[in-house]
Amino acid sequence: MEGAAASAATGALQPVVEKLTALLGDEHERFKPTRGEIELLAQELDAIKAFLIEKSEVEDPGEEDRLWMKDVRELSYDIEDSLDEFMLHAGDKSAKPDGFMEKIRSLLENTKSCHRIAKEIEDLKKKAIDAAERNQRYSAGDQPVASAYIASVDPRALAMFEDVTKLIGIDGPNGELIRLLEKDETGDGSAQQQTRVISIVGSGGTGKTTLAHQVYQKLEGRYNHRAFLSVSRNPDIKGILRTILYEVVRQKDFEAVIKGDYVSRVDGEDQLVTKIREYLTGKRYFILLDDIWDVQTWNSIKDIFPMTSCGSKIITTTCTNDVAQECCRSSTNGHIYNITPLSMADSTQLFYRRLFNPEEKCPSHLEEISGQILEKCAGLPLAITAISGLLSSKKKTKEKWDRVKKLIGCGLERNSSDEVMSKILSLSYFDLPLHLKACLLYLSIFPKYYTIGKQNLIRRWIGEGFIHEQNGISAAYDLGERCFNDLINRSLIQPAGRDKFFEVNSCRVHDTVFDFIVSKAIEENFVTLIGEPGVNPIAGNKVRRLSIQNDGEIPSELVLSSVRSLNVFGGNMEIPSLLEFRLLHVLAFEDCKQLKDDHLADVGNLLHLRHLRLNHANAVTKLPEATAELKHLGTLEVHGHDTLMEIPAAICQVGRLECLVTLVVTDDYAVLPDKIVDMKALRVLEGVSVYRQSINFIRRLGELTDLRKLGMIFVNSYADEEWEEKYEEIVSSIYKLTKANLDSLHIYTLNEPPELLDNLSKEHPDPLGLRELVIEGDAVSGLAAWWGLLVNLQKLLFCADESVSEEDVETLRSLP
Repeated sequence: MEGAAASAATGALQPVVEKLTALLGDEHERFKPTRGEIELLAQELDAIKAFLIEKSEVEDPGEEDRLWMKDVRELSYDIEDSLDEFMLHAGDKSAKPDGFMEKIRSLLENTKSCHRIAKEIEDLKKKAIDAAERNQRYSAGDQPVASAYIASVDPRALAMFEDVTKLIGIDGPNGELIRLLEKDETGDGSAQQQTRVISIVGSGGTGKTTLAHQVYQKLEGRYNHRAFLSVSRNPDIKGILRTILYEVVRQKDFEAVIKGDYVSRVDGEDQLVTKIREYLTGKRYFILLDDIWDVQTWNSIKDIFPMTSCGSKIITTTCTNDVAQECCRSSTNGHIYNITPLSMADSTQLFYRRLFNPEEKCPSHLEEISGQILEKCAGLPLAITAISGLLSSKKKTKEKWDRVKKLIGCGLERNSSDEVMSKILSLSYFDLPLHLKACLLYLSIFPKYYTIGKQNLIRRWIGEGFIHEQNGISAAYDLGERCFNDLINRSLIQPAGRDKFFEVNSCRVHDTVFDFIVSKAIEENFVTLIGEPGVNPIAGNKVRRLSIQNDGEIPSELVLSSVRSLNVFGGNMEIPSLLEFRLLHVLAFEDCKQLKDDHLADVGNLLHLRHLRLNHANAVTKLPEATAELKHLGTLEVHGHDTLMEIPAAICQVGRLECLVTLVVTDDYAVLPDKIVDMKALRVLEGVSVYRQSINFIRRLGELTDLRKLGMIFVNSYADEEWEEKYEEIVSSIYKLTKANLDSLHIYTLNEPPELLDNLSKEHPDPLGLRELVIEGDAVSGLAAWWGLLVNLQKLLFCADESVSEEDVETLRSLP
């Protein structure tokens, strides 16, 4: 894929080769002492890169090759770290050299620096040649051509996920489960007061988690105290108990029960068990414990549950009957629910629904091979979705499908479900184009069962360098969206939510697929996970991408100097010092209520930072002034903030910043500094509270002619004596932007007179280039007058909480 700068297979070789090539292209004689060494190093790495790409297509390259590939990937990161260190030390802050070449020139101004870089390059070349000599078989083969992009999500893929739900879930044969849970909700007798325990047992891939999660979603609203978490193999019992405690305690009881964010850290397991049990006594609760592997784990947890408690419910899932029996033995009101594989008829329906349109039938030449493939899937819904997702990217020929069948393996239908799933997921992974491998493995940084926003994920991919920004973030985002859609179409990720236009805007990863991704990512040292149950950092590995979750604590022996991506999930772990992460490209905090201003004080030292995200970091009151020193920052996201956050005016100095998102969810809306309108590279700007901004800001907003998406908020209570002038200026700015490059306009109004659209159409009656228009509020009108101007409109959402004029109603009725 053009522009896939970094990848799972080749590490950082591509960006390293590009940086070295940039050095060779310099016209000045000052590079003459090192030019030959740089050229040899670039050639050596380019040849190695071609071999790595070739080997990445092999499912099992052999232990010797696998170790060599890992060594070369690690070397590529080390080389890029060295180049980045040059950049860090080269910059004279007073002169502020801009860009890689300028910083290198600054570095070479003195002889000492010149000799140092020459020695470093000689050392790096020697390391590359040593790596090559350990494996003499690399050759400069052609890079495989990535499969064509699929521009949108295939409706058949979405329909297939719905069908899985119906076949194994509430609306299908296994709807019996929810009736079992509701069985004791009416009538009288002692059973009504007993906690109901249902243990779902079945082999891997049969849909236990899907079924349990659906039931949980349907019933959770009936319970004030609830928790859903994955236990998994080799669990951290204390961590699980802490998670349950934080989930079941209601907000109003939080301080009294937990007594501070970090108190539960010092509690032992027995103390936590007692604390949870005492809190739940006499209360109605609903707990889902997914993926319990052994009896000992259940026995370590079970005492937190009072078994006579107002009709409470516990669901567990497991692969073993012994665990299911032990879970149900804890209550006189227990029941084992066996989930069975799909019948061949249901398997065929699911398979065909993904691969053929509703009006199509399976071609006769594919019927026999389809049956043979389905036999290997053994009625496992996940296996069927994965293999049909793989086949969806192939031509519908007997030869292509027969090759896939042979790759699955002979006699697989007689193997365990875990072996079936492992083989099919491995086949699906190695069938991916190079760029999609990295995008898929990156999902391992998120906690299990996490709902991942599409925009969040794509912007992270761009920040990580998996998708090149050669033509700007907007173009890169379009490529990222195609990668996202491709992974859905291949059934490797599942759609989780839809936006206002019913397009997929978030995803989840099936727990079995997630386990596979984590295993592969750790094997290739792609990520390091702290706090994921059963996963421990491998001693001696350099940390490249770090994810901290589930109250995880960074081991003191972990070396953090090479981390390029730091991702923190949750509000109960300590925030590490940013001084330890000088080479960061991506910094993201998700739901970190403990994050405060002083934790971000050193962000100005992260000179390579491309992506900064603060999501529900409510204790942060301002971004540091030093944020303006981040010359490579392309995306700044601030989401879900319930207080005003101060954004420094100097942020306009970040010339590459193309996406600034300040979505706020309460009545307090961020005031953006006037100088933001000097950021001519800006492509996305959301959360602009018009009446809180200065007239100068609103007037100059129309100068951001590269803006692609604009979100505005009109709140009448914020209107001051200048509101009429602001109103006129925003109408003028909207017109200028729509005549330039603005594609998407979102308007939200609250207690606002509904004349905005009327005024825009009257004052500027020329056609507008918008492709997407969202208008929401208590009273909006003027669509009829505006409609004739929207000649390129593709998406429209018009939502009024109160009245809509008859004229607008007629306009909406006339839409094709």
